[in-house]
Amino acid sequence: MEHIYANSSISISELKKNPSRIIAQSEGAPVAILNHNKPSAYLVPAAAFEAMMEHLDDLELVRLVKERANEPSFEVSLDDL
Repeated sequence: MEHIYANSSISISELKKNPSRIIAQSEGAPVAILNHNKPSAYLVPAAAFEAMMEHLDDLELVRLVKERANEPSFEVSLDDL
């Protein structure tokens, strides 16, 4: 069986019946959506999704900084800018 990355889960059939109720009952926590008892999607609150996207952006910036850390640098004065 696949690992489920949520404390609660629901079948797609149940989600279709009343999605608003599922969102309200989740109280801001992610919900695994199951299809034939396997996770097919996750219902994630907007705030959590936005935080994940920001974190991914931060990780990309860290990768870019590390990649460029050994590139030659040049001194520039503010007057030159």
